[in-house]
Amino acid sequence: MEILYANLAIVFSFSLFSRFIAVPSAATSLSPVPVKPSKLFAFGAMVTLVIISGLRRNIGDTYFYRHTYETNQFTWEIIREEKDMGFGILQMLLQQISSDPQILIFTTALITNVLIVIALYNYARMFELALYVYITGGFFLVSMNGIRQFLAAAIIFAATKYIIDGSWKKFTLVVLLASTFHQSALIFIPIYFLIRRKAWTKTTAALLALAVIIVIGYNHFSEMLFSAISDTQYGGYSDFAEGGANIIRIAVNAAPLILAYLGRDKLREVFPNSDYFINLCLLNFVFMVISLQNWLFARFSIYFGLYQLILIAWIVKVFKEKDQKLIYYLILIFYFIYFYYEHVHSLHIEYRSDFFDL
Repeated sequence: MEILYANLAIVFSFSLFSRFIAVPSAATSLSPVPVKPSKLFAFGAMVTLVIISGLRRNIGDTYFYRHTYETNQFTWEIIREEKDMGFGILQMLLQQISSDPQILIFTTALITNVLIVIALYNYARMFELALYVYITGGFFLVSMNGIRQFLAAAIIFAATKYIIDGSWKKFTLVVLLASTFHQSALIFIPIYFLIRRKAWTKTTAALLALAVIIVIGYNHFSEMLFSAISDTQYGGYSDFAEGGANIIRIAVNAAPLILAYLGRDKLREVFPNSDYFINLCLLNFVFMVISLQNWLFARFSIYFGLYQLILIAWIVKVFKEKDQKLIYYLILIFYFIYFYYEHVHSLHIEYRSDFFDL
């Protein structure tokens, strides 16, 4: 765990310095942030994330990705049989460079973290807070577990501009690209039209009610769902039995939404496009509530949870100026407590690398 503590300290320090020497910037759809953090220090934070993630040899599914890369020779024949051709092509190209599976781990870490940091740099009002929650909220850890799905999520996250601009054709093309790495990314095509509307309306109430109904009638819902996907590549999930999500994780996902609701008018004032991010975070919360019955549904948090980072980075500005420092520190404290609880007590994470060890 020492290396993960060090990673948190270094990334937060770099990103904090980055915002301390920020310069004024005109808000646009590409970057609605009124200040632009230092690119040099932001780059330092990004490099740290890439190195820590890219040089690991364990955590989650990392071993299985390494094993598959070592034992399979990726050819066009094998790729055509793969579920997700984009990831197969990536591995085929990397095998032309090296047979060492570390190149796959490093490359996926590079692409994933670069895309996420760029998006946060452009859209997070408090850049360092967004990166802090990226780590302490468990997203960085998940990126080292569900590699393919998080890579697909990062590609879609990088297309945030198209959600704000209403460029659904361009956004759909990005989603189709992401789906070649994990087909579940296709869920964003219909969801695009759901999130492109004002938050806290009857639609919001309907989504929350739907989550409650599904939880209450989960047995019937799961039978219909798994019957519908039985002939797809996800049919095997019907045997998924790892229990429900941790209630603490649900509470962590609910907190930003509660604050956003209480300060909804001020939030729209300081962040006019906040409705889209609230809707995405609401969908994340809905899936997390459903995951109380089956952890499988929490996997959708990989897609929607990233937008929570942007929302949290704006929420501080909803409060009165004299209270903003207190709220900022409370976010740091509570997310660090959650970080310690999840990594140490709940998951017992041990980071290992062939390149360094603390």
